[in-house]
Amino acid sequence: MAVDAGLIEWVAEALAPVGHVTSRRMMGGATLYCDGTIFAIGFDDGLWFKADAGSDAAWDAAGCARFTYAKGDGTTGSMNYRRAPDDVYDDADAMREWAGLALAAGARAPAPKRKNKR
Repeated sequence: MAVDAGLIEWVAEALAPVGHVTSRRMMGGATLYCDGTIFAIGFDDGLWFKADAGSDAAWDAAGCARFTYAKGDGTTGSMNYRRAPDDVYDDADAMREWAGLALAAGARAPAPKRKNKR
């Protein structure tokens, strides 16, 4: 999987009134941050917004699938991300609305544990 650079540029442009969007490559895609808060991941199949128990009802109502992936042992895993609704790809207001839910979920997420280096 790869991520479309044009998609990341569009997200940054649409969210400019909200904050500064940056990205970091990961596992063939990219993690997207707004002012340092993780809010989405991007792959060649599109954009996935961060979700949690506080926002699941809105994602479910919009029919946004959960992010799933195949594990090495043949089982399926999932992460707290939801497929972006189709309208975010060409409507900046929709992008800001759905990204707002994802940013709120990102803000509620516990801080990652730091690994001790020895």
